[in-house]
Amino acid sequence: MQCLGCSAGTGNGCALICVWLQLSSHVSSVEIGESVRGEDVYIVQSGCGEINDNLMELLIMINACKIASASRVTAVIPCFPYARQDKKDKSRAPISAKLVANMLSVAGADHIITMDLHASQIQGFFDIPVDNLYAEPAVLKWIKENIPEWKNCTIVSPDAGGAKRVTSIADRLNVDFALIHKERKKANEVDRMVLVGDVKDRVAILVDDMADTCGTICHAADKLVSAGATKVYAILTHGIFSGPAISRINNACFEAVVVTNTIPQEDKMKQCPKIQVIDISMILAEAIRRTHNGESVSYLFSHVPL
Repeated sequence: MQCLGCSAGTGNGCALICVWLQLSSHVSSVEIGESVRGEDVYIVQSGCGEINDNLMELLIMINACKIASASRVTAVIPCFPYARQDKKDKSRAPISAKLVANMLSVAGADHIITMDLHASQIQGFFDIPVDNLYAEPAVLKWIKENIPEWKNCTIVSPDAGGAKRVTSIADRLNVDFALIHKERKKANEVDRMVLVGDVKDRVAILVDDMADTCGTICHAADKLVSAGATKVYAILTHGIFSGPAISRINNACFEAVVVTNTIPQEDKMKQCPKIQVIDISMILAEAIRRTHNGESVSYLFSHVPL
């Protein structure tokens, strides 16, 4: 397909017209099948798979409900899209998480429910209420039920940014924690890792909020085994598993890689027997029930609903 901007000979507007032509070939159309007038509406859509298509569908659904006179529209987004682009880490870089927040607000969302934001400060990008739920209570429950030696374990963060997360879990389990300092030369490539803490003759449990290509956690697992760990588990909230992630996990020394189902994992579990899933649907369901009834949601920050 020839770009109309280039045919003009100037090149001005070339990228804009190309994007418009591509977008015009696939549009999302939404029609609400029943009346939502005066209703409290909850739309569940996670930021995974075809992220841009799903995000656009979510925005259109929010707007469709809003102009159909819904009293309140809550977007339930278990995995917030573009959450890692939350700051300018280089010149002329976008802050896409802020842009997504603006889009949700402009579309008409009155409230956001999400889980384990990559950076909690993303809540400040919104001018509407945001409930950032935590997978931590479900993670603690899984550790106690599935790791017999959990009292002799060390909770490990694969980077310095997750120190607060692992110290919270370690304190509640009354065990030690460690962290791995990593240096990157470029995105998704780890150059060097230094372990800070002791894992010798202990079970090491890597805890992080997100795993994409899994290069970091696989390098971290090797580092922990070389430091004397007897077993290595990884517990992650959002298992994106893109690119070579599955083959890396299959070849790594993990006993199990545990993720929540904020992102559907059925296909990944077939490809990798090490992947196990913690179901967090009850946490989201209870958050929706409490929000609808005007009850406090803070109970869910430290308890798993029965």
